[in-house]
Amino acid sequence: MILSPNITDEFYTEERCHILELLNDVTIDPAISIAQARVEPGVTTALHTLEGVEIYYILSGKGKVEIDGISNEIGPGELCHIKKGQTQRIENIGSEDLLFLCICHPRFVPESYKSLE
Repeated sequence: MILSPNITDEFYTEERCHILELLNDVTIDPAISIAQARVEPGVTTALHTLEGVEIYYILSGKGKVEIDGISNEIGPGELCHIKKGQTQRIENIGSEDLLFLCICHPRFVPESYKSLE
């Protein structure tokens, strides 16, 4: 199966980032979802937790990811593993868009997101 997401389906969220769902379909795979996130320069996403595991894979740009209050810089080709229930947010500290994949297990559903702001 080949999927071809349409870039025009990208949407802006209250979390202060743009999301393009690449795979989030219970009929294809109920256990995982993959989205492309885009954070504009100088923006920090909202502090939140998820009821599942999330992995960030940085495609381009430079960020500072905060997990449970601990911050680390992250860049292209690096992964960040966020455990269930950990607090998280990411800041774009570069001059270009920060682009990364968000891989969620189980797959992301809005009910799994808890804002801490």
